[in-house]
Amino acid sequence: MTAPTRKQMHLAAHFPGVNNTTVWTDPRSKSQIEFSSFEHLARTAERGRFDFFFLAEGLRLREHKGRIHDLDVVGRPESLTVLSALAAVTDRLGLAATVNATFNEPYELARRLATLDHLSDGRAAWNVVTSSDAFTGENFRRGGYLDRADLPRALGSARTRGTPYTRAAEFVATARELWDTWTPDGTPRPFRHQGQHFTIEGEFTVPRSPQGHPVVIQAGDSPEGREFAASAADVIFTRHGTLEAGRTFYTDVKARLAKYGRQPEDLKIMPGVTFVLGDSDGEAQESAAEIRRQQISPQNAILALEQVWGRDLSSYDPDGPLPEIDPDPDSGLVQGRVRIGDQLAVAARWRALSEAKGLSIRQTVIETTGRQSFIGRPETVASELIEFVSTDAADGFILVPHLTPGGLDEFVDRVVPLLQERGAFRSEYTGLTLRSHLGLADPVGKD
Repeated sequence: MTAPTRKQMHLAAHFPGVNNTTVWTDPRSKSQIEFSSFEHLARTAERGRFDFFFLAEGLRLREHKGRIHDLDVVGRPESLTVLSALAAVTDRLGLAATVNATFNEPYELARRLATLDHLSDGRAAWNVVTSSDAFTGENFRRGGYLDRADLPRALGSARTRGTPYTRAAEFVATARELWDTWTPDGTPRPFRHQGQHFTIEGEFTVPRSPQGHPVVIQAGDSPEGREFAASAADVIFTRHGTLEAGRTFYTDVKARLAKYGRQPEDLKIMPGVTFVLGDSDGEAQESAAEIRRQQISPQNAILALEQVWGRDLSSYDPDGPLPEIDPDPDSGLVQGRVRIGDQLAVAARWRALSEAKGLSIRQTVIETTGRQSFIGRPETVASELIEFVSTDAADGFILVPHLTPGGLDEFVDRVVPLLQERGAFRSEYTGLTLRSHLGLADPVGKD
């Protein structure tokens, strides 16, 4: 009898960023701007037959108390430039750039993405993000930003035009109009778009690229973000790292696809996860605990606390109890970071956890911000990854190593072969484009 075919896993590599995941004190941690770092991680991901390599983007160095945040001093180069260089040293690996739809224009960005798709023979992807941050907007000529009421995380359709998510919806729809102006046989046609945010006309200079449209990725867990993904995104990058939360999210998002005429396989759900390996599960747990301590130094524990409380807490002992005072939700103490949300509710959860377990400030921050999703022997981690995918908690994972650039090496050497042996992950690439890796249909070109 033939063994049943196991659901295939998708894997991507996230270049470690300036955040509390990366361990900069480790002597193996290297530059975050030298090309050799990007090349090392990309070559490792391709050696592991990963679907794509993912770059985040920061448009302004974050500030804390009016000074550049400690974890941001190295900055980050521009994503599409880096990926264009990586296209020359990789053959099959997808190349995904995070590019902000608030501070770019459809014509120019559509050209850059189509160009990357040509240079890479069909491996380009765009992670669509937006900004409601006046602090970031100060870096741009318009000197401002779009109010949150005008920030979309959903693609345009009759069902989303009345939502607050208008600019990016129109932005992505316009980019797709531009990509479709060249016929499959190579004939250019003029375009004309008139909408709320963009009125443009002319001729698109880049012929139809190998994928037709670069793959569109969306990061977000809000109801609007889920609707965005269901309407037209190809991949959704989520935060759901537990099995139960993953299944709930997966079921909800996949159920939204039918009303847009889409099938479950048209959208891949890939949570961002971390991992720690060891020769035994116990050894891996010990390593994970040490990595958490390195990620959350005493200084960084206070910085994380101040982000929630919105107050100067430098006089507090990281090894002491949480503040009794309440957060200041209107504080401008921290600028350029993702918003915490309901700071009072977060503080209440932290206090409850701290009191229940007798945790200090640093211990509380470590427990609430710890990012190791899969910990154990390679066999343990492989089994848990397979369980997530086989029970529909995810279609795959975007791995975020804690070291730059060699943090993925051990996973590729020790876990990927097990996934391949168990029939859960490809042993070789079977297609040339990122769409083929992800099992996505090519968009239909217009004659």
